[in-house]
Amino acid sequence: MKVLSVVHGTDARAELFSAVVEDAGHAHDEWSLAWRTPPPRPVDAYEAVFVFGGAMHADEQESHPWLRDENFFLQRLLDLHVPTFGVCLGAQLLAKAAHAPVRRAAEPEIGWYEVELTEAAREDAVFGALPERFDAFQWHYYTYGVPAGGVELARSALCTQAFRLGESVWGVQFHPEVTESQIGSWLSTDGFNEGVDVECVAAETRDRIGSWNGLGAQLCGAFLEAAERLASVSVR
Repeated sequence: MKVLSVVHGTDARAELFSAVVEDAGHAHDEWSLAWRTPPPRPVDAYEAVFVFGGAMHADEQESHPWLRDENFFLQRLLDLHVPTFGVCLGAQLLAKAAHAPVRRAAEPEIGWYEVELTEAAREDAVFGALPERFDAFQWHYYTYGVPAGGVELARSALCTQAFRLGESVWGVQFHPEVTESQIGSWLSTDGFNEGVDVECVAAETRDRIGSWNGLGAQLCGAFLEAAERLASVSVR
């Protein structure tokens, strides 16, 4: 398959997922609408798309005008039924493209928080093999509403954490793609300004990152398998 990763800055890239995609033998391109260049291939040439996080928020079009273009780009992916997986900001942008609300959360989630799957997740092609509960790495200030016609797949105590829209689009609020070095970079840049116990998060990360990366690779692999099945029957 040909896989596209849509990124939103140098500190929020494909990370772990990049290795999973390439180890599975798929062609992998990385691209950002902020670069103001066309994607490496036509949009309808991709069998799967990832949309990753970023330091900006989904409603900051004034500061990041290319977010308007990304909204249209994501709406086109939805119209084409391209298998798409959004992470954090990427999930919020997918929800927004599907006309769901995106808003500031009651409080941020930064660090490790318990996530619980819904009943619907048990039969989901991507989430079905995950444990019913797990501690997930989070770094977000905003949340989204599940799009009309969508299915909620996971929640935390604060907000919705995952959804599926139709049979080809998934979004997660948590960060299954992060590596330890990436988390360290985030903690060193703005964690101090948000009242985060940086040393505690760093210590938890050292203890948890191995099993977390295993779950992240499993989740990414399940999405790629779902995308392959969809590509085999696609009439696009």
